[in-house]
Parts: sequence; C-alpha cells; structure tokens
Amino acid sequence: MAPVPLPRSFFERGTVAVARDLLGRILVHDDGGVRRAGRIVETEAYLGPRDRACHTARGRTPRNAAMFGDAGRAYVYLVYGLHHCCNVVTEGGGAGTAVLLRALEPLEGCRSRTSGPGLLCRALGITLARNGADLLASPLRIEDDGAPPPRRVRAARRIGVDYAGPWARRRLRFLDPASPFVSRP
Repeated sequence: MAPVPLPRSFFERGTVAVARDLLGRILVHDDGGVRRAGRIVETEAYLGPRDRACHTARGRTPRNAAMFGDAGRAYVYLVYGLHHCCNVVTEGGGAGTAVLLRALEPLEGCRSRTSGPGLLCRALGITLARNGADLLASPLRIEDDGAPPPRRVRAARRIGVDYAGPWARRRLRFLDPASPFVSRP
C-alpha cells in the first residue's frame, strides 16, 4: 500500500485512543527537499486543562495556542530553550489536548538518533516553523503505510512530569515494547 496521510477524523477522537493508534504510523518531514521519516514507537497523551502536566493546564497562551485549534495540527514548542518537541493536536473544538511524539524507528533521511522528543525533532529537522502545521497537507505529516500496528502496546507513566501531582502517576505514555528505539524502556 502506498502511504497516505491520516484523515482528520483520526485525530478528532479521544486523546488516549489517538496516542495508542499513532504507534506504527509514519511521521514524515519534507525538509528542504529531503524526505525524513520514521515509524512512531512511543507517544504520551496530554488531556487538556484538567491534566496538570498539560501545557493548557493554566489556560491559553501564545505558546500553546495551537493546542486549542483543529485536530490534526502540529503543536511544536521549545523546551529548556534548546530542544524542539512535536505534538499532535487531538479532539479539536478548543479541547487543548495533544499527543507528544516521543520516539521513532528511523526509516529515511534521519540526521541523528530518534529516541526522545528532542532528538526526534532534531533528526527530522522539525522546528518552531512547523508549529500549527496541518498534518494532513503540509511538509510535516503523519501517514499510514498499511503496516500492522505493534503486536503489543505498553502503557507507562509519562516522563518528566513529576510536578503534576497525581497526574504524574497516570499511565498515559504508550510504547511498542519490542522496539529498541523507545526513549526509555
């Protein structure tokens, strides 16, 4: 099957379902004429303003405005002033929810390691210029190549959100336990 972009309806579903179902899909970035791509092997779900680990927990800001937009858009931000992180906006309708893309199995044109959200963005050349990009019709997109999803999916705690109280203990990180490319087994 030739790869096809995922439809908007895929992203308009519940955030946890999208986070799980992104595993095995292909993240593609056409970076200045170079195709860079990897199979998604790890994600984290962020459930909107009620989720204390979510960027929208304190309301809408210029930084997180993309999270309140249409499902199927990218929310790219800079963490620690050094590393870009790429999220997929889910649900839509101003929900303020998204899925962080944590790790990829490199497939094509990756410039470096892809095990971790900052490394993933560096490897694919994803920067703040892609914040708000439509993942259905832009140089940054998510495709389905017809490959079967992982045989097993493991749910674990999200990484780096200890400040979020009980939300830090929620098992909202999803990974392919058979992949050597996850950021932390």
